[in-house]
Amino acid sequence: MKKRKILATLMTAAIIATSLAGCGSSSGGSGGSSNSGGSSGGSSDNSGSSGGVQEITWMFWDDLDATEDLISLGYKETIERFNKDYEGKYHVKPITTNLEEYYNKLNALVAANDTPDVFIVSPGPQLTDYVEPGVAAPLDDYLNKDGWKASFTSDAVFTQQTYDNKIYAVPLNTAAACCFYNTEMFEKAGAKVPTNWDEMIAACDKLQAAGYTPITISAGTAWCLSMVAGYLCEAEGVSLPKLADGSASWEDGKLESACNKLIQLSKYFQRTAAGDTNDVATANFYNGEAAILIQGSWVIGQINGASPEFEAKCGVFQFPGVERVIAKSDSLCMSSTSKCPDGAAALIKYFTDDTAQKYTAEKGGKIPVTKVQYDTAVAPKQLGYVMDVFGSAKGTFGFYNESMPTTETGAHFDDTMVAVFLGDLTPAAAAKDMEDYYKANCRK
Repeated sequence: MKKRKILATLMTAAIIATSLAGCGSSSGGSGGSSNSGGSSGGSSDNSGSSGGVQEITWMFWDDLDATEDLISLGYKETIERFNKDYEGKYHVKPITTNLEEYYNKLNALVAANDTPDVFIVSPGPQLTDYVEPGVAAPLDDYLNKDGWKASFTSDAVFTQQTYDNKIYAVPLNTAAACCFYNTEMFEKAGAKVPTNWDEMIAACDKLQAAGYTPITISAGTAWCLSMVAGYLCEAEGVSLPKLADGSASWEDGKLESACNKLIQLSKYFQRTAAGDTNDVATANFYNGEAAILIQGSWVIGQINGASPEFEAKCGVFQFPGVERVIAKSDSLCMSSTSKCPDGAAALIKYFTDDTAQKYTAEKGGKIPVTKVQYDTAVAPKQLGYVMDVFGSAKGTFGFYNESMPTTETGAHFDDTMVAVFLGDLTPAAAAKDMEDYYKANCRK
């Protein structure tokens, strides 16, 4: 299989140019929180005066000072707790941006020999992009100390983070892509929670007839739309492994059928879907401007952080017509060129300790990855609904754009689905485009 790693040459050069040294130190003499959203420093410039506090940079895709997202606020609390506990020894400096710009900015820092000590990444090809050229460090030695690895629910949580029997990232939580719905709107419209495709269309028709916008979604953020397309492909029986090895073709009719359903469903989207960002589409939901939001369960923290009262009328159902559910985790990597690897590993461990993992469930509404006990009565109601979806599903699969051979292939799929939605490509043309792309870039 041919893999086009755009960053590999730059990343490898960055690693060669950066020597592995001892911990750096900041000129400040004390810890304390420094949650400076939008800062642009990295790990290579933390030498400071000898004997000072050792600085650790941590990069994330949200502004910790401006956000209302409860998961992000939990990460901020973890950093503040770490800085307090390690005052005089370590100090974490966050580097924050937004999700749309995150990887471009991270890659720029890597290419500039300024890789953050700890950075968040999605499992799959995006993680591979940092493992293959040696940007991410293996974490097994740290995980095998003091029972850290044994605190996780099982070794299976590391499946997507493992390469050649070495673990290169630590998962922080588990989330599922579900359909969140406004129970009041459904009740007033006489709509029933759908369990198959026909019932989904019937529910949307009733909601629309009652004067509601049935679905809010972002096509301006391409992965949001391709997440829906991934579910539709799953319903049609698309097999990504067979497409990758050439034993199946994108032109076998399955993608075309999925695209036709995407077009059909798009008739129920808000009129501004093409330009709306993910944040805008989500706000449409909790502000009562649409009845259904198809999104990952990480949105629970965003919804309840921005509109706590909405929790009482926020239901959840599995995407209709599929037996499996899309699942993923946020994961933290450590830079192989970190000047403070022990401190970086200690920071990652803080994100998986009992305090952080209880917060993940009880405040953020995500599924913990450790064996921590949490109060289900305190946790958001939506988390219980998501757990029900997990319990009834017959398995999980990954985001389509994160399950293809390379990040470039996933991005191409995203763009193709947006083109179908906009009417720039017919379903048949989209199938041919994907098949041609795979032949040229993904198969031997």
